[in-house]
Amino acid sequence: MRTLVIWVFIILIASYLAIKVTENSLNIKETTYYEVWKQIEQNNVKKAELKDNEITIELYKPYDIKYYKIKAYYPQDYELIKTLKEKNIDFKYTPSGDSTIWFWILNLIPVLLFVFLILAFIRQAQSGNSQAFNFTKSRAKMFSQDMPKVTFNDVAGIDEVKEELKEIVEFLKNRQKFIEIGARIPKGVLLVGPPGTGKTLLGRAIAGEAGVPFLYVSGSEFVEMFVGVGAARVRDLFEQAKRNAPCIIFIDEIDAVGRHRGAGLGGGHDEREQTLNQLLVEMDGFEVNSGIIVIAATNRPDILDPALQRPGRFDRQIFVGIPDVKGREEILKIHAKKKKISPDLDLKELARRTPGFTGADLENMLNEASLIAVRKGKKYIELEDCEEAIEKVLMGPARKSLVMTEEERKITAYHEAGHAIVAKFTPYTDPVKKISIVPRGPSLGQTWQAPEKDKYNYKKEELFSQIKVLLGGRVAEEVILNICTTGAENDLERATKIARSMVARFGMSSLGLVSFEASKEVFLGRDLIKEKRYSEGTARLIDLEVSKIIHQAYNEVIELIRKHQDKLIKVAETLLQKETINEEEFNQLVQEN
Repeated sequence: MRTLVIWVFIILIASYLAIKVTENSLNIKETTYYEVWKQIEQNNVKKAELKDNEITIELYKPYDIKYYKIKAYYPQDYELIKTLKEKNIDFKYTPSGDSTIWFWILNLIPVLLFVFLILAFIRQAQSGNSQAFNFTKSRAKMFSQDMPKVTFNDVAGIDEVKEELKEIVEFLKNRQKFIEIGARIPKGVLLVGPPGTGKTLLGRAIAGEAGVPFLYVSGSEFVEMFVGVGAARVRDLFEQAKRNAPCIIFIDEIDAVGRHRGAGLGGGHDEREQTLNQLLVEMDGFEVNSGIIVIAATNRPDILDPALQRPGRFDRQIFVGIPDVKGREEILKIHAKKKKISPDLDLKELARRTPGFTGADLENMLNEASLIAVRKGKKYIELEDCEEAIEKVLMGPARKSLVMTEEERKITAYHEAGHAIVAKFTPYTDPVKKISIVPRGPSLGQTWQAPEKDKYNYKKEELFSQIKVLLGGRVAEEVILNICTTGAENDLERATKIARSMVARFGMSSLGLVSFEASKEVFLGRDLIKEKRYSEGTARLIDLEVSKIIHQAYNEVIELIRKHQDKLIKVAETLLQKETINEEEFNQLVQEN
């Protein structure tokens, strides 16, 4: 559209200039030499111009009603020059060379403009045809060895995964050693794990270590509106890989093209299925030792087509999980190299305070901490900056502009104090690190807990204690303030979810060691509705068991709140004054007299 507007504008300008150039010549009447003399004798001539054998005169009164200029053949009549002088008529003589130049200029400009426009349209049409031919070309990006390298030293927190991938690097460096012994390196490696754990970074690290070309493409770049385009792009991708072998093909978010075929809501998807079929053929079709290794990443392995995961295609699946406390410390060390960290900042303590953070989360947290430090005018990043950044990443920025009434602040303070008191005096709970009534995100207050060490397996008592802590805010409102508010909505939702998991998934109830619900998510490409493997009577029993667990926890929390009511009031009143209490201040407030 923009190109069309530009060409229309050029055509209008050219037309305007052509009209301006030729409008004077259109108002000139060619007549006889006698008529010229007649106009001179009648004193109707304003000025005259002589060009070789032609004379043009400009008139005061129009000739033949509309012509103010007339021209005629001029036979070199010196009497005419004498008469013009006698009548004081202004005249000039123009050499023939100037006339010829202007003639060619005025006549060639429109022709050249027309030819230029025709050539431009032809070129644009050829460009469109070229783009049509390139439509089926692969969109893969080539990362060569001239670009900055990423190695395994830039990847931390997943040591076991790196060990698994080192033999692939060794194969790319020294293929002959594997071929001689008859070993077959995996044709494909599927990296599975939550977002942000470093799957894409691992692919680039393999390419950097092996020193081979690295082709990167996203799964969504294969899927187009036209059927067959994706399959053509897959073929072109592998042709490109063969020309650059040995090399690595990295397909990010492969679930966009590798989903389960056929069944599901709405039936199949012809374009995606043809693309997947071509990918299956290419992966199981090229030579075993061609030096092409396909690495793919996804966080939804449950929706991938079974044919894609079979041996011979993706021979090996490697789980890239969330790093433990030691892994988080190593990740923080890598990211801290590029930042000015305070000597007093203990990265081990910071790693302990960030359970569940992925590598991307930690990098983002450190970046937010550096921005906070700059905002405060500091030269180094300190622990308090990192703590504020953790809160910002998890809950959002503090809403300091939010105006709360004194009654709302009081309710929030007692609510958060209730969580903290229950967490302090209930066994199997994580220690309280910070309490705040500063609004963040959707929450009006927060009680932060952090485990002493990472946990991967929970006892029944620990889950029950978590429910009690979640109910502490609502119970504090009822016991101390004798009110009931909507502030406990999220607490009740989480407590109910834990209780239902204890009954329906973990076998921690009187219903016995039976799993009633699967933990996997529903995928519309395979399951239209969530599978239900029990009767309505069993569903009622599950609901009763969930309610029983919640009520038991509720009654125990009421007793605990009443027992430590004085400590709760002290914590709440301190929150109203300071808005934020750290771990040390909290422990001092609740210590026994």
